[in-house]
Amino acid sequence: MRTAWLECATGISGDMTLAALIDAGADVQAVRAAIQSLGLPDVRLRLETVIKGGFRSLHALVDHPEQHAHRHLADIRALVERSVLTARQKSLALQMFQVIAEAESRVHGVSVETIHFHEVGAIDSIVDIIGTAVAFDLLKIDRVVCNAVPPGRGFVRIDHGICPVPTPGTAEILKGMPLSVVPIDAELTTPTGAAIVKVLADSFGPLPAMTIESIGCGCGTMTFPERANVLRIFIGTVAGGVQTELVTLLETTLDDVTGEAVGFVRERLTAAGALDVWVIPVQMKKGRPGVIVSCLCRPGAATGLEQVLFAETGTLGVRRLQLERSVRQRESVTVQTVWGPVPGKRGWGQGVAETFAPEFAACAAVAAAAGVPLRDVYRAAEAAWLMRVGTAMSPPDHSHDHSHDHSHDHSHDHSHDHSHDHSHDHSHDHSHDHSHDHSHDHPHDHSHDHSQGGERGRGAAGSGGT
Repeated sequence: MRTAWLECATGISGDMTLAALIDAGADVQAVRAAIQSLGLPDVRLRLETVIKGGFRSLHALVDHPEQHAHRHLADIRALVERSVLTARQKSLALQMFQVIAEAESRVHGVSVETIHFHEVGAIDSIVDIIGTAVAFDLLKIDRVVCNAVPPGRGFVRIDHGICPVPTPGTAEILKGMPLSVVPIDAELTTPTGAAIVKVLADSFGPLPAMTIESIGCGCGTMTFPERANVLRIFIGTVAGGVQTELVTLLETTLDDVTGEAVGFVRERLTAAGALDVWVIPVQMKKGRPGVIVSCLCRPGAATGLEQVLFAETGTLGVRRLQLERSVRQRESVTVQTVWGPVPGKRGWGQGVAETFAPEFAACAAVAAAAGVPLRDVYRAAEAAWLMRVGTAMSPPDHSHDHSHDHSHDHSHDHSHDHSHDHSHDHSHDHSHDHSHDHSHDHPHDHSHDHSQGGERGRGAAGSGGT
């Protein structure tokens, strides 16, 4: 998987991102053609190679005549829609504009459609966002990891007067992201930069284990005495097909709440964005039985989930641990069975056998509608997946002769024994984030003898893994 890592050592802005992507190899002529197609008169993207803190970097500048009018979101949409951008490039750009619009709307207390843009309506911000969307797409990046974002500190002057850093709009966009502290009195992350991270970043953490193909350096306008004001982007392929990311584990131990309350807390945590929630029985002081409620989440969601634990349980303390986890590459796929389509999760990685885990909720719905046992639906979905993989991998000439001449008796014994051992053992770890407790709420006759303790892979799979 082609992966990019954003190193926001001194924050991130639109011009820094655009310059870094071009420096990493994006076709600058294609970016300029996309900007030209917006129909903005006398607007030109200019690139300069500069030295920041002793290091070479690219600086993106936008030449344009003085402007006086502020634009609405509808005006921005019209610019994008009439451009030559591809569908994916338009989607990325519009998502970034939408993020800024919603933040400004909340800050100023007006609707998204009626707000006058200051940041996003400026010509240079429009060029930065359009250019970033195009350059990102041209580099064929599949996944983005970003380190913790430093917003900066101090005060800056904006159209509404002097504001603390991060400014209100930027602070709204940064919700849910892990932040870091860099001791510089300046606005290090702009609304445009925060919106780019919000849209592009799939996870936050250190540089992944990867083979680096290119590095792009984009600098900001400001110069700092002891730090290079440079955004670096590392682009390459993830080593071994396994990705690493930072997650937060929240835990609290309870001995004075009812089972109904614990179940409700689980539902609240899941609805609030937890990757996984589980409950473990424990023996507490004075021989009292209790439970440990554990919640796995993205670092940026930890504070909100912690408040749910405090509010719903009355606990006096919540433990918080920062963890690094490895996750396999995955995607949602759908297979066809005799009773209808069944979605599931496909997991794969270099040197690791490919797996498929049918989604519990879908299997249960199909079983109920068809009036057949749940485990029969699971088996049919797994068999359909094995046939699909086998068909894709088998040479055409050999597969025909093999299936007719001598595979009938062999395929039944081999397919069932192999597919369940192979598929289930690997899929449980893959689907752990979203399904651990959900799966325990349902009988699991379908898990077979080889799935001891493995009901986690049977839950409703979502976007997360272990």
